[in-house]
Amino acid sequence: MSGHTTPSRGETYQMEMSRWTAGRNVLMLASLISIIACVAGYILEPERFFRSYLVAFTFTSAIGLGAFFFVMVQYLTGSAWSVTMRRIMENIMITLPVGAILFIPLVFGLKSVYSWTDIPMMQASAALKGKLGYLSENFFVIRTYIYFALWSIWIFSIYRNSTKQDGTHSIKQMHANSAWSAPGLFLVVVVGSLGAFDWLMSLQPAWYSTIFGLYYLAGGALSFMAVVTLICLGFRKAGVLNNVISPEHYHDLGKWLFALTAFYTYMAFSQYLLIWYANLPEETIFYRTRLPGGWFWISILMPFLRFLIPFFVLLCRPAKRSLLVIGLVAAYSLVIEYVDLYWLVMPVYSPAGPQLHWLDFATLSATVSLCGMMFWSRFKKNKMIPVGDLRLEQSLHFENA
Repeated sequence: MSGHTTPSRGETYQMEMSRWTAGRNVLMLASLISIIACVAGYILEPERFFRSYLVAFTFTSAIGLGAFFFVMVQYLTGSAWSVTMRRIMENIMITLPVGAILFIPLVFGLKSVYSWTDIPMMQASAALKGKLGYLSENFFVIRTYIYFALWSIWIFSIYRNSTKQDGTHSIKQMHANSAWSAPGLFLVVVVGSLGAFDWLMSLQPAWYSTIFGLYYLAGGALSFMAVVTLICLGFRKAGVLNNVISPEHYHDLGKWLFALTAFYTYMAFSQYLLIWYANLPEETIFYRTRLPGGWFWISILMPFLRFLIPFFVLLCRPAKRSLLVIGLVAAYSLVIEYVDLYWLVMPVYSPAGPQLHWLDFATLSATVSLCGMMFWSRFKKNKMIPVGDLRLEQSLHFENA
């Protein structure tokens, strides 16, 4: 037996307005408080604000990219198991275009974040002089907005077809989204890698890694799956969608947390192995920057924190079927993803070791709550599950092998 309850025929799967209003008010309050804190931080310590904000911006962008990729994979593969959760995934996906707004503060803080804005320094180095044409402030900003424009076109097209299908119950929208999804995967992997190169890898303009884009995207995919898991568990605790998201679906979420943990580790180890084997100074500088002082312990512990702990916790089948276990692993994975991004950014500015600052939390709260408002706003008019999807019945009765 699958252990789930057959949904009522009279169920509309529309969020209650009182519940939606309460959620909106909480997110608005969190946004307001965190934005005020960020403004105060910018006035008091502008350089620290921009550096903390970069970590927060890349954190939410990674989650949006992970959602974008996963939603398109579901359409291309004709996946049925995820249909009952796909609207939640689509609502997370639609937070990615918010990044175009969230990037605005960084536009005004490039000189505080990126050393390549120092033209004399770039011209003085033979290795960096050739990168001046690419690493210029105007081109950097233009590229980023081209990235978000392309992603937004695809995301809103896919989302519009999905919500339209709620009324039409037609296979036409499924085919249309499959057609959008094939080139869309290119936009995630290739353009997402370019974004990772620009936003993070260029912090050390002399350093390069061809696999760094996949490293960043793998962390985003894992973080996205963790967010989906926590949202589904939150809805379950509130008595929402209990009749459509069953223990079988949670089991698959546990499988994905397990698989993406392994995939991220493969990307991270591959990057380390290639750099270690080549032993080129312009590549090894990445790890040399993250070994002095307090960063040494984070660098040493990262394989245990990011791989060994979640991998062995989720290794057995009962753990993947335990709502408590997958909830704890999901929350843990999000925290460690932020630590990983912090480890990527902050050693450039604080070589002696981590220096936690209240702006780290304020900027994270601001970006997450603003994206959360976009996510939550979609539930006001749209159904909480894709009721028009022709595979919904199959998803409702899905059972793991």
